This record gives sequence, C-alpha cells and structure tokens, in this order.
Amino acid sequence: MILAGGLGTRLYPLTRITNKHLLPVYKKPMIYYPLETLVKAGIKDLLIVTGGNNAGDFLRLLGDGREFGLKHINYACQQGEGGIADALRLAEHFTAGQKIVVFLGDNIIGGSIEPYVRSFARQKQGAKILLKEVPDPEKYGVPGFRKGRISGIIEKPGKPASRYAVTGIYFYSADVFEIIHSLKPSKRGELEITDVNNVYIKRGTMTHEILECWWADAGASLEAFYNTGKMIEELGANT
Repeated sequence: MILAGGLGTRLYPLTRITNKHLLPVYKKPMIYYPLETLVKAGIKDLLIVTGGNNAGDFLRLLGDGREFGLKHINYACQQGEGGIADALRLAEHFTAGQKIVVFLGDNIIGGSIEPYVRSFARQKQGAKILLKEVPDPEKYGVPGFRKGRISGIIEKPGKPASRYAVTGIYFYSADVFEIIHSLKPSKRGELEITDVNNVYIKRGTMTHEILECWWADAGASLEAFYNTGKMIEELGANT
C-alpha cells in the first residue's frame, strides 16, 4: 500500500497545482520509487491511496501497472485530510485479513526492503517498523528503548529519546484495522499513525529493524526534495 494523498503544503509553490508524489525526483516521478521498491521486494498486490483534485493523474501516469510488472493496480481515494491512519483504514477490504506493507509515497530508499518483508512474514502477529539514525531526530517520530525493545514513540519531541527516526515504512497484521477504529482524532483532527504504533508497543507485539541503506523523506521540505534528487543522481541509487 502506497499512501500518496495530502496537500503537500511543505513543498509549496511546487504543489500548488499538482500532488507532490507526481513531482519529478531526479529523472522519475516521486511515486515511482516506492512503487518499484515494493515490486522488487516481491509484492504484487498494490493499493495506492490518493485524493484531491489530482487523483485522476495517478491513473493516467501509472495505468494498470503493467509497466512495473504488475497485472493490476488498485486505487482508493481519501476524502479530506484525515491523517495516515485514516488513509490506511481504506485498505481494510483490500487486505482481506492478510498482512500489509505500508509505504509513504514520499519516502525513498537506496536499497531493498525484501529482507524486512521476509522477516515480517515469519512474525506471527503485530507490527514492524523500520528505523534510521538521523542527525535531526526532533523532526520525526522518535522511539525510546528499554531492554532492546521500543518502549514508546513520541512525534517531533523537544528532547529526543534516541537518534533514530521512524521511517514511513510500516508492516501490520490484520488487527491494525481494529486499532484504527478505536482511535480518536488528535489535536490536529487526524488519526495518527504514531498512535497506532504505540498501541502495538503497549501490547508487546511491535518489532523493529534498522534500515541499513540510505533513506530520504523527500516531501519533508523544499530542501529535502532538492537534496533527495541530488543524492540519487550522485549515488546512482534507485535509478
């Protein structure tokens, strides 16, 4: 599942007339990178959640997915700005009780997620998140640790409990939808993915792994958007 909605206000004015996930990052539309990463990991059943005035542009760009080796791409439309967990809720019928990989559409990595997909397939239940050590963890969701396990996640903390950021790559078993239905909107009026993850942590069914390759949140800011394209060009990664 790729989440590609939102207004993209952090990339204004580039997103004034288009969805940020359709913007070019080096020589490909941004949405291509997570899509290709999922396909290379062996994932063939794909749902793209988008919204707003540019939802139809994804269909025109990606079509039925044959260009990427897929037989079909499923699409869903998120109404308004309900948050990541609200967008994930739209996949309930699509997953049909199966496990799901969720990839934020502006996250780009320089390697494969196949090892993490395999390890989660062996995990009986719960969730898995991928972490990355960063110089500025206060800009992200930050995990705290106790005895080698995540003890909690705080979004954009003033005093980060670790140097790790929670990347926008999540793995969930089917009970994620029961958790989402139990959530209440945050002060922002959204259903927060951090709240979902903290429920799994409290249940003791959250696992984590450290992402070894480089990772970029290309939609975080105009600077991040520019630097991500430059990094891909220089390293020749994911191109």
